[in-house]
Amino acid sequence: MRPGNAGANTAADHVALLDQALAQIPDAHRHGTPVLIRADSAGSAKAFLAHIRALRERGIHTFFSVGYPVTEPVRRAIRALPEHVWHPALEQDGALRASAEVAELTGLVDLTGYPDGTRIIVRRERPHPGAQLSLFDQDEGMRHQVFLTDSPVAGSGSIQHLEVRHRAHARVEDHIRCGKTTGFGRFPSRHFAINQVWLELSLTAVDLLAWTRTLLLDGELATAEPKKLRYRLLHAAARITRGARRLRLRIATTWPWRHELTAAFSRLVALPRPAT
Repeated sequence: MRPGNAGANTAADHVALLDQALAQIPDAHRHGTPVLIRADSAGSAKAFLAHIRALRERGIHTFFSVGYPVTEPVRRAIRALPEHVWHPALEQDGALRASAEVAELTGLVDLTGYPDGTRIIVRRERPHPGAQLSLFDQDEGMRHQVFLTDSPVAGSGSIQHLEVRHRAHARVEDHIRCGKTTGFGRFPSRHFAINQVWLELSLTAVDLLAWTRTLLLDGELATAEPKKLRYRLLHAAARITRGARRLRLRIATTWPWRHELTAAFSRLVALPRPAT
């Protein structure tokens, strides 16, 4: 836990959190699979992005896609864009997103101090009724969101693909909501130290559920939220028996999700043991 007055864009905190997250990934995947780090504008600190770039020198293939504040230089660059450089934005399934467009601002905004190859991209969209808009957005009649990325132009680096990929980071709010139902939404004490331990245990539960969904479950349970997993699997009617030097889990034959639970245990047993 951090103090209540901790800054949202403190690079050192972001670096520590990222390193802890990467340490949880099995070594073969951490060094062999591209890793995209996404964040809102609080993650756009130069020191944090420099750390992400430096990880490549340690064999971790990291890229970033982080929000960027709509500052006055950014607003001037947006106003300077000709209409023909705007391209239709995409939905997650590749369909065109209604009333939304994207454009590249790279070269129009000073990115001195950011890692080489950093690009800056903007999306504009007709605001939905009731949306909170800045004075700039009200004047333009469009809502603008900007982000930075170091993904290259080659391959799948088109601004449309990069923008829809960045927008998917909003799902982090879903994980926070699920985390609250797993324990850290209700701290048990007035004392900081007790709540700190409670938070660590809650986060451990969040991790265990995430790995369970990823490695052991399929179908709708692979994306199920904690409440559904708690009801269908974790609260299953079963009992543990011992005999012939073996431990057995006997699941009630009337339990509707007994096959899913059995399959999960079978996958768990089949997982390779980590190297010691």
